[in-house]
Amino acid sequence: MSIQSIQTIVVKACRAGVGLAFCVLIGAVLYQVIGRSIGMSSVWTEELTRYALLYLAAFGVGLSLLSGDLVNVDVICESLPGEWPRRLRLFSATVTAFLCLILLGPAWKYTSIGVLQTSAAMGLRMDFVHVSILVLLVLLLVFSGLRVVSMLWAGTSGLPEKYGDDA
Repeated sequence: MSIQSIQTIVVKACRAGVGLAFCVLIGAVLYQVIGRSIGMSSVWTEELTRYALLYLAAFGVGLSLLSGDLVNVDVICESLPGEWPRRLRLFSATVTAFLCLILLGPAWKYTSIGVLQTSAAMGLRMDFVHVSILVLLVLLLVFSGLRVVSMLWAGTSGLPEKYGDDA
């Protein structure tokens, strides 16, 4: 299986996750607004909105890294001569993958602690909420790892497609 096909599968799964989380978020907020308008406000909608937002970030962070929309200060890096911008993108992706790898253990511990807790309004086991952090780290690790691999073995510049490829 090629890097491109793996990336395509992961991108489609993440887009589906973002779409689902966004639909849940919109549904909960809409329910809350309508409920308040008719005098039947529900406390669980605020909690569900926060949880949906966590999953939205978890599924969207890798897509943001891939598209170049993740917060990035590259004015100085991209103005450097020769191969330096590419080297810095490779270094950044490598460090990101390494940090995600280091944080997987603590994220797992954080998730497992949630088994002992339930949410206040919905009564939901908190490990279902806490796992969003683990999902975020795993997906960021996958996308940064794919970027490193594609830069080293496929010879790309590490720039998103919309910026072109200087390879």
